[in-house]
Amino acid sequence: MRSKPRSKTPVMTRAADPSRSVRRSSRRDAAHPGHPIVARSDARRAALAKRIHRIEGQVSGIERMLDDDRYCVDIITQVSAVQAALDALARELLEHHLHGCVAKAIASGDGEHAIDEALTVIRRFGR
Repeated sequence: MRSKPRSKTPVMTRAADPSRSVRRSSRRDAAHPGHPIVARSDARRAALAKRIHRIEGQVSGIERMLDDDRYCVDIITQVSAVQAALDALARELLEHHLHGCVAKAIASGDGEHAIDEALTVIRRFGR
């Protein structure tokens, strides 16, 4: 069964929304008050955005494969590739968090909470 055709209406991306950075900052601060925030460099942020866009493209490709009634094993292979890409993204984000945010929290005396939070994330990620 085929799904309905995708809309040709342009979609506003996050990068095109200039107010996004203000909202992201205030939302982040409200969600985790008192947490030391270690900003990513512009180059690192750009590399992460590029990786996410690549993953979005892979997911869109899976949608097209479904629309085209492609062979199930081929689709499952692509789903596995997306999962691996998301896992790699999560590992990179976790590494930044540990080396940046957690290290800064330890240096400022709030290490216990930061370590507990990191362990919770690691346990969730390891499932």
